Amino acid sequence: MARKRANGEGTIRKRADGSWEARYCADGKRHSVYGRTQAEVRKKLTEVSVTIDHGDFREDSGLTLGQWLTMWHRDYLGNVKLGTADTYEMQIRVHIIPALGDVKLSALRTPMIQRLYNKKREEGLSPKSIKNIHGCLHKALDVAVRIGYLSKNPSSNCILPRIEQAEIHPLDTPELSKLLAFLKGHEHEALIVTAIFTGLRSGELLGLTWDSVDFENGLIRVTKQLAQPRKKGEVFRFATPKNSKPRTIAPAPTVFQVLKKHKEEQEAQRIALGPAWNDGGFPNLVFTHPDGSHLSQPTAWKILHKILVAAGIDAHRFHDLRHTYVVSSIMAGDDVKTIQQNAGHYSSAFTLDRYAHVTATMQKESANRMEKFIAGL
Repeated sequence: MARKRANGEGTIRKRADGSWEARYCADGKRHSVYGRTQAEVRKKLTEVSVTIDHGDFREDSGLTLGQWLTMWHRDYLGNVKLGTADTYEMQIRVHIIPALGDVKLSALRTPMIQRLYNKKREEGLSPKSIKNIHGCLHKALDVAVRIGYLSKNPSSNCILPRIEQAEIHPLDTPELSKLLAFLKGHEHEALIVTAIFTGLRSGELLGLTWDSVDFENGLIRVTKQLAQPRKKGEVFRFATPKNSKPRTIAPAPTVFQVLKKHKEEQEAQRIALGPAWNDGGFPNLVFTHPDGSHLSQPTAWKILHKILVAAGIDAHRFHDLRHTYVVSSIMAGDDVKTIQQNAGHYSSAFTLDRYAHVTATMQKESANRMEKFIAGL
């Protein structure tokens, strides 16, 4: 009596067109692999047998990587923010599909993906951008594993380029004093002072509405940001803050004094303009153009640039105002957990790592003060 073949065992035959075929059984079904030579087919059959022996066999979905990424982006993103979905779409369209889109999903291997990352680095793409591409692809392939299209994620063992932490450039104490003196009575005093002493990101600052400013209790609720259009056809919109974590902060009383004055001036302007006041669908914004329309991030950057030039202060990015807040908080002795929560960082570890040079300087200063204390005993 003929012995029944085990899963993974197969027969090899030469086809009429000169190619070779190996037939094997797995999961109760008959499958085939093909090649130009008998040796090629035998190698493929051996690889299939190993995956079956290890319990890793998956029936070929027939999808290419490009087809799967399109399906994943359409059906499996879940509740990610619109901006995140747009970023994934761009990474898939611009970086992944042109290089690997035609590769069968079942044939995708780690070296193929590694070569893509290496090539992107050679083309001048930053390590951070490559990490983002990897994050997108890794998430998509993880879902393919979960639903049975792959036995394991081929991107998991890729080596990513090291991300060098960008140097930060907060305003130093003399610059800060000079800037605050220049801002007294300036039309954009409230915008810049609030940015410096709350640490809000620019999108959070421009999306701040008066109902989130609690003058009575000295609190500001950071629940949204004004998101910029990312591609043609999109418009400005409110979105959740970065890390999707609303937070409540308690700024210094000076901030509320400046904001109260700003609110009175804004209300007088709104009444003076009457029907000409145009909030553009974003009512109650704290910071606007004189006609009530919202500010964009490039506009905020230009405002800061003009102020710095006029005040005779070296150039700084708008984000440097946020760095100024964090550094000032550290120098003032605030604990790291409070700073992390106020700044909206995703962890205290990130705060410590990002501003390690500041804490190191403070530790040295503390040691010097202790040495003076010891010497005086």
